[in-house]
Amino acid sequence: MSQAKILWVDDEIESLQSQKIFLENKGYQVHTLTNGFDAIDYIKENVVDVVLIDESMPGITGLETLAKIKEVNGQIPVVLITKNETENLMNEAIGSQISDYLIKPVNPNQVWLSLKKIIDNRRLVAEKTTTAYQQQFRNLFMALNSSPDFNEWMGIYKELVHWELSLQRSDSPEMQEVFLTQKNEANSEFFKFISRNYLSWIKEKGGAKPVMSHTLIREKVLPVVEKGVSTFFVLIDNLRFDQWRTIMPIFLESYRLVEEDTFYSILPTATHYARNAIFAGMLPIDIEKKFPQQWKNDDEEGGKNLSEEEFFKAQLKSMGEDQLRTSYTKVLNNQAGLDLVNNVHNLLSNDLNVIVYNFVDMLSHARTEMEVLKELAGDEVSYRSITASWFEHSPLHQALKKIADKNVKIILATDHGSVRVKTPVKVIGDKQTTTNLRYKHGRNLNYDPKEVLAFREPKEGGLPSPTINSSYIFAGEDVFLCYPNNYNHYVNYYRNTFQHGGISLEEMIVPVIQLVSK
Repeated sequence: MSQAKILWVDDEIESLQSQKIFLENKGYQVHTLTNGFDAIDYIKENVVDVVLIDESMPGITGLETLAKIKEVNGQIPVVLITKNETENLMNEAIGSQISDYLIKPVNPNQVWLSLKKIIDNRRLVAEKTTTAYQQQFRNLFMALNSSPDFNEWMGIYKELVHWELSLQRSDSPEMQEVFLTQKNEANSEFFKFISRNYLSWIKEKGGAKPVMSHTLIREKVLPVVEKGVSTFFVLIDNLRFDQWRTIMPIFLESYRLVEEDTFYSILPTATHYARNAIFAGMLPIDIEKKFPQQWKNDDEEGGKNLSEEEFFKAQLKSMGEDQLRTSYTKVLNNQAGLDLVNNVHNLLSNDLNVIVYNFVDMLSHARTEMEVLKELAGDEVSYRSITASWFEHSPLHQALKKIADKNVKIILATDHGSVRVKTPVKVIGDKQTTTNLRYKHGRNLNYDPKEVLAFREPKEGGLPSPTINSSYIFAGEDVFLCYPNNYNHYVNYYRNTFQHGGISLEEMIVPVIQLVSK
């Protein structure tokens, strides 16, 4: 590793020669100056890793020097060294984005520890993360191979997301490769688990089963609602658990985390099915029976999610909760988001406010269609990064910040996640077959039964039959379903895009988060 370059600025630098020698013996390259003006000029001309500045120097103070250095290069870490312990000075220093604060007289080990913390922090954390994952790898492997139930699967997926985000910072391509192999193996086992258990969750009245789309409001939202406190049920479309973890720090600036949980999206893990099931509180087959005019099958004309508010009100009524004061806001574009910011205070008089925010879904669909977004969201790391950047600057964040000082509760959830597809699988169907890449339904589907989960009787999976003899098939792991005609074109076009509708940890195990104002 090349020597880190330290600039030490102190008008009594002669008395610090022994400290300079100590740091040089530790492998640092130390340049010394006696005043702030020279330091600013030096920074303009030279690469420096850390600046140590004495606060009380003649001519220009340490804080003034710090401000000028930050103008030249805002990224350079600066350590302020001072005799003055007043709170005022500390506040000003911290507000000026110092990296550390040392009180004179400083001993050599103090300075060395501060430099180590700043310069070596990333490397030390990365090494510790890699070692910790290596130790945990075997535990995860054993968990995957011990027939986990639906609760244990939620734990395994949380654990995988934790390591994915930790290893992302470790800059170890070898360990990331090992992790990806383990995550792929987990998705392979999860596909088998869902294939074995899903239909029993749908068909059997009793028995242990997870919270799913159609039980989410009953199990996770209404128990939180109380009179006199405004609860906001915020559903961000297509938000994976790792994306939630990425935007969590932004939420925690304004809100306190009460519960971080997950639930299972129904199949297909697609907006049309999963989100309607959430708001209706019932499976798609029952929605079609109760609301034959409003339910639209994949192959029918018209919007598939136009009746959510009606479904929601009907669910409340069926549960005897229709006396609640509620609102329903759907945000499909930026203007609707700005309207929400302006109107959010007016919602505080309600018991329960539903906000459906469509941005992330638009991003993933556009990611498929637009070359620019293919560049921007080429993998999971960049997909998470775009989500965080979007949320931080979104009208949704502005709106939630505006009410953070009020007595409010937030339930944040989603309808389904998405998975990056890499492996094409051929499916043959007639003209009535749907075009989705992660699930299909139709009358004469021809496929390899080992490659997909098939519901030959849709009603067993809680799904309507658009036509007689319709069946549904679902892709697992990173598979995407392609027709034989123009096969290579579509394979190349869709490979490495984020899709949903099928069976993967990312699509099915999704966040439901409870927050309260601080």
